[in-house]
Amino acid sequence: MPKAWRVHEYGHYKEKLRFEDIEAPEPPDGGAVIKVLAAGVNFPDLLAIAGKYQVKAPLPFTPGLEACGEVIAVGANSQLRVGQRIIASAPWGSFAEQMPVMDLAAFEAPAGMSDVQAAAMFITYQTSYFALAYRAEMKPGETLLVHGGAGGVGTSAIQLGKAMGARVIATAGTDAKLEICKRCGADELINYKTHDFVAEVKRITGGKGADVIYDPVGGDVFDKSSKCIAFRGRLLVIGFASGRIPEIAANRILLKNIAVVGVHWGAYRLHDPQLIHTAQSALAEHYAKGDIDPIIYGDAAMPLDQLPDALAALEGRDSYGKVVLAP
Repeated sequence: MPKAWRVHEYGHYKEKLRFEDIEAPEPPDGGAVIKVLAAGVNFPDLLAIAGKYQVKAPLPFTPGLEACGEVIAVGANSQLRVGQRIIASAPWGSFAEQMPVMDLAAFEAPAGMSDVQAAAMFITYQTSYFALAYRAEMKPGETLLVHGGAGGVGTSAIQLGKAMGARVIATAGTDAKLEICKRCGADELINYKTHDFVAEVKRITGGKGADVIYDPVGGDVFDKSSKCIAFRGRLLVIGFASGRIPEIAANRILLKNIAVVGVHWGAYRLHDPQLIHTAQSALAEHYAKGDIDPIIYGDAAMPLDQLPDALAALEGRDSYGKVVLAP
């Protein structure tokens, strides 16, 4: 019997996660079952286990939003084939040795990309691509400020920003994490714990400010970002890792003609799923050209049975890049 992490009641992962034998999943009619080769770990996993994510999983459930895997069984109306290596996305289910997936949420894994990197390529890179290409409509030569630059979405935003021709400024809280940002191609680095990033951004841009600000942090970082954004700038709301959902005075939006732009990538699954496939094709092209190279925490996957340790690294902000598990 395959094994999987299971949540039988909502709560803190240290108390509620159980590593158990499960019945082998059956392939859905329009989908398949994959042998999970690697699974990406994301901040929403913490929320899902606690029952605080925007969509609650039906109990009991296996958490995990994305994986790279090999197709081992297909449904009657599936277009996938046994032996195919795919990147799979689902509301939950990837922290397991086997996982059911739907055709619409399956994407060919890029040739030459390792299983671990493929598992790290989907949600964070999709989020950053949608943010920069579709929501901000960023142009070559613009200045992009990336907060939380060493994290999963931060590293992807730096790499994609550079690929799109931006000058990238990255913030992080330690010199070691700034080195990760530099490794991703950031042009300018700011330690927000030792420097006022507002003053530094103004200095770097000659007083103009950043044309696009990528903010997965929220809270005070969002508040300060509105003070160093350029005229006609776009402030991208990615998430609230700080724990505080901020507010902004409308006069700031008015006086600088700025746009405060929401980026809820998951909503596109419902409203425009084909755009996700278009974005994934673009990301595969960026990978083939060497524009993107997923950064893996610890430079290797952690064993599947160490999920609590992986979540602790995320929760404690000790991780960088993408945390990945491998059965």
